Amino acid sequence: MRAIRVASAALLGISALALSAPAAVARGDDHNITPFAFSVLPSTVAAGGRVTLHVNRDGGCKGPATVRSAVFDTVTIRPGHSWGTAMVDRDAKPGAVYRVRFTCDGASGSTDLTIVGGRPHHPTPVPVNPTPVPINPNRGVKAGVGGSIAGFDLKELGMGVALIAGSIGAAYHFSRRRSEDGA
Repeated sequence: MRAIRVASAALLGISALALSAPAAVARGDDHNITPFAFSVLPSTVAAGGRVTLHVNRDGGCKGPATVRSAVFDTVTIRPGHSWGTAMVDRDAKPGAVYRVRFTCDGASGSTDLTIVGGRPHHPTPVPVNPTPVPINPNRGVKAGVGGSIAGFDLKELGMGVALIAGSIGAAYHFSRRRSEDGA
């Protein structure tokens, strides 16, 4: 009877550990963890269309940012600028997904660009300014890094491990106490 309790406590602990793994580790997306944020807008475009390439300069990207893809010419975003544009090749294959790689100050990450034929059914919206206030294209929006893009937070990881270890320890303690009381 005691072995069943210990086995169920161990199984419960292992299940909790498996379900608490960060999404980036579970998917294996460690190649996209960069000290800077980047994006391609829109992420779905027709062949021959124009895309806007964005690099967050408030992060770890201070030098020139190089953006490469098989579907457009290499674009360099100069220091002090956050935006660049690229024309998608007219012979890009509809339905294909191309990798867009951002490199800055020795770090690199990538995202996908989808090519559609004709009009996209669900295009990614491009941010617009509804007010007639002039926008400075060289200055991006200050926002949090968010999600798994920022990398691991050691304090949060440590707290998660401590909670799981504590729950396993408590389950073991109570199962031992019960078996001693019943014997």
